[in-house]
Amino acid sequence: MRNDKKAEEIAAQRVHMLAPLLAEGLDAGQAKVIKTRICEQTGISERTLRRYLDLYRKEGFNGLKPKGRGKRCSEEAVPVNVLEQAILLRRQVPSRSISQIIQIMEWEGLVQPGQIKRSTLQEKLAQRGYSSRQMRMYTGTGVAARRYQQKYRNQLWHSDIKYGPYLPIGKEGKKKQVYLVTFVDDATRFILHGEFYPVLDQIIVEDCFKKAILKYGVPEKVYFDNGGQYRNKWMNRACAKMGIRLLFAKPYSPEATGKVERFNRVVDSFLAEARLEEPQTLDRLNQLFTVWLEECYQHKPHSGIEGELSPAVAYQSDRKTLKYLDPEILASAFMHCEERKVDKSGCISFESRKYEVGLTFIGCKVDVIFDPADISELTIEYEGHQPFKAKELVIGERSAPRPKLPEHLQKAPADSSRLLNAAARKNQERKESQPPAISYRSVRKGGKDNV
Repeated sequence: MRNDKKAEEIAAQRVHMLAPLLAEGLDAGQAKVIKTRICEQTGISERTLRRYLDLYRKEGFNGLKPKGRGKRCSEEAVPVNVLEQAILLRRQVPSRSISQIIQIMEWEGLVQPGQIKRSTLQEKLAQRGYSSRQMRMYTGTGVAARRYQQKYRNQLWHSDIKYGPYLPIGKEGKKKQVYLVTFVDDATRFILHGEFYPVLDQIIVEDCFKKAILKYGVPEKVYFDNGGQYRNKWMNRACAKMGIRLLFAKPYSPEATGKVERFNRVVDSFLAEARLEEPQTLDRLNQLFTVWLEECYQHKPHSGIEGELSPAVAYQSDRKTLKYLDPEILASAFMHCEERKVDKSGCISFESRKYEVGLTFIGCKVDVIFDPADISELTIEYEGHQPFKAKELVIGERSAPRPKLPEHLQKAPADSSRLLNAAARKNQERKESQPPAISYRSVRKGGKDNV
């Protein structure tokens, strides 16, 4: 549902706002400084911040969803000219808070006092890419690129994409480049999952991430670069729902992801060996990689680990308990949602495929919930109806008979035209209400009496 999607987006934003306060080992003084900075940057009160923090600790991701229906932010809430001025004020001094921007516009007479709400303006600026968090991405300050080694496993995971070899897996045997996605544990250098994929998009990252979580549980934090495969709303939503802090490296700073970059250089030795085998399929390449990973990396001594333990031994001997998620929660976290309009045949078009939804929804816009790795079956949601599954429409040599219309959409019988009957009654009423016409036949011409 649209309201549910909006609530999840707001909850995800609040999780990332709270992320600095969720770090382990914060003392009271550090927490106070962070709270003050968050309040200045977002424009919310400290009381509201404390309430969000309490809700997250008690109820997790769902506790940060807005309660009740609330008021929809209309376009009229922030006029276009006012929004443009707010953007200009933010660009002139990126550190300006929402409250300061509103105050300036009120003093300049652009808006009336109390006309613009902080939450409304904050949402509009974020939609245009000018939130305080978005602006900080391009400043020289920030803490995302700090380098240190975690003490325990699953405290921090790194991930990166490496361009792989060309394989004859395209149409008619055409060579096509493949891509390696890996997730590395910060403390132990252990590869949680690594796999070559045939395309370069966000789906391959989500698939690798999900497989790593299924095998080794959820991490406390993940650390990505700024590629579009990582920095998108779906990854933001997934991490928020699983309670994982999402961190990004500063733009154009490959040294910030040094550990996974170091592993990628080690992979070069595998690619040199794999070329000798001349794999013809993606499955064969992944088979070779799995064997090499186990024997030539996971179980080999690593100079970056204390005692030069192997990554596998370091990870398995760690005392930190692994935290696993309920399969339904994990599946829900990686689901995507898009909106589609049902055509006159009761179907929707999705990823160049047809799915039958039902004649009941003709002309309606429905929410499509799907797993990007498997779109053979979709979940359809519509206000006032229970979610249901929709499978891909298979068109055979003979078209199937058109399904029967639901009873509430069938033509109702009629003995006569209600339109014409009502028109006749209306016409009669009009005639009866009109005054009689004046006759001039009895009026004599001339004479003073007729003047």
